[in-house]
Amino acid sequence: MHRERLTHLDRLFFVSLSKSRPNRSSLGQDGIISIMKAIGSLTYSTQRPLLQQLLTAMLLSIGFALVLVLVVIMGYQVWFAGRIFPGVQVAGIPVGGLSPAQAAEKISAQITFPTQGRIVLQDKENLWVASPQELGLFLDPGASASLAFRIGREGNLIERLENQFSAWYSGKDTSPVLLFDQRIAFAYLNRIAAAINRPVIEANLGLQGEEVIVRSGEIGRTLDIDASLALVSAQVQSLQEGVVPLVVKETPPVILDASQQAELARRILSQPLTLTMPEGQTAPGSPWVFDRTTLASMLTIERVRNPEGAQYEVTLNSEMLITFLSNLAPNLHTYPQNARFIFNDDTRQLDLLQPAVIGRTLNVDATLRAIQEGLKQDQHTIPLVFDYINPPVTDDATAESLGITELVSQHTSYFYGSSRERVQNIQAAASRFHGLLVPPGATFSMADALGNISLDNGYAEALIIVGGQTIKGVGGGVCQVSTTLFRTAFFGGYPIVERHAHAYRVSYYEKTYGNRIDPNLAGLDATVYVPIVDFKFTNDTPYWLLMETYVNPNTSTLTWKFYSTSDGRTVEWTTTGPVNIVDPPKPLYKENPDLREGEIKQVDWEAKGAEVTVTRTVYRNGQVYFTDRIYTRYQPWQAVYEYGPGTEIPTPEPENND
Repeated sequence: MHRERLTHLDRLFFVSLSKSRPNRSSLGQDGIISIMKAIGSLTYSTQRPLLQQLLTAMLLSIGFALVLVLVVIMGYQVWFAGRIFPGVQVAGIPVGGLSPAQAAEKISAQITFPTQGRIVLQDKENLWVASPQELGLFLDPGASASLAFRIGREGNLIERLENQFSAWYSGKDTSPVLLFDQRIAFAYLNRIAAAINRPVIEANLGLQGEEVIVRSGEIGRTLDIDASLALVSAQVQSLQEGVVPLVVKETPPVILDASQQAELARRILSQPLTLTMPEGQTAPGSPWVFDRTTLASMLTIERVRNPEGAQYEVTLNSEMLITFLSNLAPNLHTYPQNARFIFNDDTRQLDLLQPAVIGRTLNVDATLRAIQEGLKQDQHTIPLVFDYINPPVTDDATAESLGITELVSQHTSYFYGSSRERVQNIQAAASRFHGLLVPPGATFSMADALGNISLDNGYAEALIIVGGQTIKGVGGGVCQVSTTLFRTAFFGGYPIVERHAHAYRVSYYEKTYGNRIDPNLAGLDATVYVPIVDFKFTNDTPYWLLMETYVNPNTSTLTWKFYSTSDGRTVEWTTTGPVNIVDPPKPLYKENPDLREGEIKQVDWEAKGAEVTVTRTVYRNGQVYFTDRIYTRYQPWQAVYEYGPGTEIPTPEPENND
């Protein structure tokens, strides 16, 4: 640019001279001043390019230095790609420059404590020697190497480079990954317990079969596995060899006259013990009878202190009774269940649909005391003791007390063309929610309310999507119910907590009245696969929410209703509809030896892949309450055919490229 400016000035200068050449005297004072200004301008313009050149050189030098540093850093990353950075150690073992596999091999070879260390377990003069590995301590060389490999590869770029430089400059040491499985130590102690444990034989009182007899006293010894396990765990995890004193509980015999206690024992063993349900209640397996032989095996004789010193106390073994009662308790437990209602649209009141269920829990401790005290009073038929709890909503609840005053959301889905089995499953699943109440502020789980999907619960086998294929399974069609619930909550403006779409577009969930397909319903399906995949929404209002479900096989409709009290919320939603359409793969043909030659059976149907984004804005009293977006990506689905042996597989016609 400065050269162009000089040329321009020269041109002006020489033009000026040429114009004045015919008459030199005509230049005058004004001409001389003009020439001097032009020369000054020329001098100023020649200084500017020099400064620009210096700045350009400096910038180029800095840029070159930065590029050089970048090249060095990139070269460092490339050189150690797949290898641990220099300076990294695992428990003092250098592993820099090694691949994770090489590092794992080196760590495994040099850290030998788990296999070669010695832990001595001692009970008086008895010793048991075990390696840490036999007690459950294992080295994970692969994880240790992976931990070392991650040094300098985690965090942002600055943190990574800082860690790489720190490892190279001053070294970085990481601990090995050791796994301690207490179950192995527990099993080892259990084997030792077989040699240590000795029962207490009470002096002058004991049992031989069902007969109460006198026996000589002997100290009982029991290995305290929990306490010993804590000591073993501490020693092993210290990574040092050592001696662990085992904790053994010793129980001395009672040396007193036991004639009264012996008589009590005989009375306890005189007849079977029968446990019953409380009056007016029943349960599977009731009553429960312990015969005399079983009672004899459960009878315990314990020493108790009293003001006179000590005496024997004869009871049934509490631990055995607690184990029995604890195993029995789940089968006798009844969860409190709210009463179920339907909303009477005429009276605007609640009509009782199903009475509330009073919760019942076996009180193990109280039952244990009742058994022990009853036996002392020569009682051999003893009822179990229960705790009872009422559900939040009982039969006398009213619409006003629950805040259920109107219909707040309703949606109907269509299942035209469904098989008889699929309709059966829709009816079975929908019935689980009819009359169900959701508390204010609660997050509702469909899987919890749905329960076990089995043939015993009224379900049939129909088509389901499992493991990347469409197959027959128990409960096919339940997703018609989950989809309808999802849409009722969605259009009602309730927050969606968890929702999962189907793997591919299913036409059932895009059907409208008259068996028409509305692609705008794509992306508004929800699948449930108990107990893995769930659908959840939150009743974020201060009112109870009542659900009603109605299935009409004649019209192929499922209608879901929410009754509550409106808090002024409305919903606006938009959808992209299916976009980024992907054609399905070519059909797959598989031989099925159960089919005849020439027989072809379609077992899966094609569907195009697509993406859908649904946007919902929920208003409350005219103000935006919240906005959410639901993105769904449907896979392109392949048609699958099965054919009998020897069947000629159809060849698709070539595409016309004209």
